Amino acid sequence: VQLQASGGGLVQNGGSLRLSCVWSGFNLADYAIGWFRQAPGKERERVSCINSLDQTTYYADSVKGRFTISRDNAKKTFYLQMNTLKPEDTARYYCAATLDYRSCNTVNYNHWGQGTLVTVSS
Repeated sequence: VQLQASGGGLVQNGGSLRLSCVWSGFNLADYAIGWFRQAPGKERERVSCINSLDQTTYYADSVKGRFTISRDNAKKTFYLQMNTLKPEDTARYYCAATLDYRSCNTVNYNHWGQGTLVTVSS
């Protein structure tokens, strides 16, 4: 089972990017999914996630109102739309999934993508 992230790149302050993550396993609908990021010298942080059952979404305070997470289970793909990007959003972004029906911001993720680099210039 693999997760393949894409969509990163270099963007100017205030710009937008959409990250995508393709799931190669079975029935993405059963999985909580999330996006994480890690900037140089910093710990990995959860950016956003979606529950598997009720589709409730969660966002880190730093990205609320700017980022939107979504999923298309039929396409086995989930997304992170990032608007009004800031230099502090610069990081490697990782997609993740876990077979868990609990709240996505409380579970441990056991499937990880390779990461895609987002760089926001000032």
